[in-house]
Amino acid sequence: MITTGQRIGWEEKMIMDKHCVGGLPGNRTTPIVVSIAAAAGLIIPKTSSRAITSPAGTADVMETITSVELTLDQIRSIVAQQDGCLAWGGSVQLSPADDILISVERSLDIDSEGQMIASVLSKKAAAGATHVVIDIPVGETAKIRTIEEASRLEHYFTAAGRSIGLEIKVMITDGSQPVGRGIGPSLEAMDVLAVLRNETDAPADLKERALRITGTLLELSGLCQNGEGFNKAASILESGEAFKKFEAICKAQGRFTEPKYAGYTEEIKAVQSGEVKAIDNRRLSRLAKLAGAPRSLSAGIKFLAPLGTKVVPGQILFVLYAESPGELEYALDYYHTADHIIKIEP
Repeated sequence: MITTGQRIGWEEKMIMDKHCVGGLPGNRTTPIVVSIAAAAGLIIPKTSSRAITSPAGTADVMETITSVELTLDQIRSIVAQQDGCLAWGGSVQLSPADDILISVERSLDIDSEGQMIASVLSKKAAAGATHVVIDIPVGETAKIRTIEEASRLEHYFTAAGRSIGLEIKVMITDGSQPVGRGIGPSLEAMDVLAVLRNETDAPADLKERALRITGTLLELSGLCQNGEGFNKAASILESGEAFKKFEAICKAQGRFTEPKYAGYTEEIKAVQSGEVKAIDNRRLSRLAKLAGAPRSLSAGIKFLAPLGTKVVPGQILFVLYAESPGELEYALDYYHTADHIIKIEP
């Protein structure tokens, strides 16, 4: 699949990249990671996919803020100026055979393991990457459900990457619940901006996850000693340099606009007292898709009840957003018939 489309060559010897295997609502770390890494001086020309079976892909999220359909020449120019970009890989025909397979997977709502490994690594190689961090979230309702499965993937990613000249570092992470508050393109973009702007109410879990991934990239590059990457990444974020870099990348790609909320909403509230004990990531993602995400960029869910939250009757668990009353009703119908999207116990 690497040789079926364009390949990007870079003069620099070290080109960084990252990928998450998905299956976890929210978890929009990529724009944060790219911004911090580029602000640190690493070269990170990030090309991302649109959603395959999820409510949002990184390209969908970025499209609510900037232009993502860039030519190869535009990507080269932006990276030369800013050390990074956040583009849709499909627009430059990196590994187009993979894009055809993805379109079939989307229509069938499947996402096979072998195809995932080939998809990720072929696109990384075609984009010219040399060093890649791969995030594998593990949880009962995530895409990868067991540590054993994640460890097997780690072996395959590392071995396959080595065979095509990629240095791979796999991170096995917690996939038990959504990351951040937003589920859907615009809502996830709002989380990204809150973290980059160092807002006091920014999602702490998204911030920490992004810092850990960026820290690993910094260490993999040799810019930091092992164990020092997280603090280095946090320092860049907290200084405001990461947001400046993100804004500059967006403007270089054509625009910087604020993501917007959809016009139709419904608050989903607790009907009993207790503690949030379990969250079904797959059903929550399906609910966001039924509300219109990712096709409707501002549709989705704002999730407000992470694991361990103590709730009382009438407390908001999450808010549904849709761009039409019909889509909102469609999502609500599913919510009222689906069991235990959020499990609350006394």
